[in-house]
Amino acid sequence: MSSRLDRLRQKMADAGLDGLLVSSPVEDTFGNVGANRRYLSGFTGSVGHLLVTQEAALIAVDFRYYEQAQREAPGFTLFPASGPLPEWFASLVGEAGLAGKKLGFQASDITVATYQTITKAVKDMPAAQRPKLLAAPLLVEQLRATKDADELAAIERAVDLGEEAFADIAQRIEPGWMETQAAWEIEKYIREHGGEGVAFEIIVAAGPWSAMPHAYPRDERIQEGQPIIIDLGVRLAGYCSDLSRTLFLGQPDEQFDKIYDIVLTAQLTAEALIRKDMTGEQAHLLAHNVIAETGYGENFGHGLGHGVGLQIHESPRLARASKDVLADGMVFTIEPGIYISGWGGVRIEDMVVLEDGRARVLTKAPKSVRREDLAR
Repeated sequence: MSSRLDRLRQKMADAGLDGLLVSSPVEDTFGNVGANRRYLSGFTGSVGHLLVTQEAALIAVDFRYYEQAQREAPGFTLFPASGPLPEWFASLVGEAGLAGKKLGFQASDITVATYQTITKAVKDMPAAQRPKLLAAPLLVEQLRATKDADELAAIERAVDLGEEAFADIAQRIEPGWMETQAAWEIEKYIREHGGEGVAFEIIVAAGPWSAMPHAYPRDERIQEGQPIIIDLGVRLAGYCSDLSRTLFLGQPDEQFDKIYDIVLTAQLTAEALIRKDMTGEQAHLLAHNVIAETGYGENFGHGLGHGVGLQIHESPRLARASKDVLADGMVFTIEPGIYISGWGGVRIEDMVVLEDGRARVLTKAPKSVRREDLAR
């Protein structure tokens, strides 16, 4: 964690900040939104604030988390935060030596209500002790976009478990199963084989329902002769994976084969041609142009991909108008799709890491609609 703090401190200096407050917008009961706090400190509790300066690193938690914070964040000094924030915030700022200095906060880390509480707490301080509150750039998110070796190893373990879960369901799913039943079988497999849980609510969408990219599983029976999109993610050691495959129970018809081949060609093209220093938009267009040339451009309405790490959606973003610049060490998805209202959809999604300027595909699951291939 010390190297992460060193890099953060350099970014803080570049941004002209003397301190940075790192929190989460809501209580992080499910481990979904406290990623910045965990990335810097290792602390996995649901509530807490970090305050980092060039000389100090403080973790402010209440009584419930004193021991946990000391165990998980040994590089941080424990600050007992008893009671509402206004009762201890001035002491925290004082201990960090930020009187009259620039204290940054990340807008994505706090709610409007929390911001109002902090600003009032600052105004209530004696003038000489007040820090100057400033909205900071997304400093921690910028650091998190590039994974180190330990992070990549954790992600690859999550990828492997996700593929095992998919192979299991692909072997067993049958016409007549409920979409919710299939989703539960996937989640159960993940839980029973060492996963902390799912990275997001699993998608199992059959037939016309699969025309919605973020469809939710229903108590509807899967029928033979329909496309089925399965999109699943694993959370393991805090890190996420993301995998989508589209299968067909029965003999695929001509339209399905046509749509599937277009999506697969778009995905393989992007995986082969993405390079570091591209923008997210340039990467997106590699796949989008393939689909558009076949006349289905308007049926691919979402971005090509997104970063994956402690959160299922993080930097970089691969989509139209994305100015994110791709760099070695970034892990992200490549997931083009075509969605036709009244018929259904096809999406194929892999995870990749940029290494030596090119994308190395982390996902090994076969890209076939045939049960015997998908289940191997």
